[in-house]
Amino acid sequence: MGDFNAKVGEQIMDDVVGPPGLGQKNERGERLVEWAQRNEVIIGNTWFEQSPRRKWTWKSPGDGSRNQIDFILISKRFRNAPLISKTLSSADCYSDHVLLMGKIRVKLRKRKKTKPNIRLNLDLLTSDTDLCQKYNLKVKNKFEAFEEINEVEELWQQLKRSITEAAKEEIPTKERKTKQKWMTEDILNLVDKR
Repeated sequence: MGDFNAKVGEQIMDDVVGPPGLGQKNERGERLVEWAQRNEVIIGNTWFEQSPRRKWTWKSPGDGSRNQIDFILISKRFRNAPLISKTLSSADCYSDHVLLMGKIRVKLRKRKKTKPNIRLNLDLLTSDTDLCQKYNLKVKNKFEAFEEINEVEELWQQLKRSITEAAKEEIPTKERKTKQKWMTEDILNLVDKR
């Protein structure tokens, strides 16, 4: 965000500025284009063919000149998201700038449902000796099934797998605590009294 008063002009610049721009480029416009190139951003409202009255975003006091100095910057990754960009000169916003509007299409990726983490009640290993003996026996049996493995990484993976499998088979899981409702009947009654 910033007020650079940049004019990028009508020349196509490395997929940053589109041909339907407006006016002549100035020094601040060159700096904006360089920044957009470095940060892989396109100047969105220069890519839509509009009549000149839909392009200008600023008019000088007294209506002497009109320029396109407000821009919608979009990451190159989302270059196909904008559908249209135009100015709304009829919007009464008490400014020498004109309201710039853009429509975009957003495709949101579906969130994958994650499996809830299984939390084992490891405290039972210290308090329940019978459970501890069963777990130790299960781990010992899994260790005896190991063949001679020379690879350290493979040995580690098999060791980790056998310990976690034995734990899942023998140690019970912790009960999930349900969140307590913060809006109770007492609170609702107090709100009604007030």
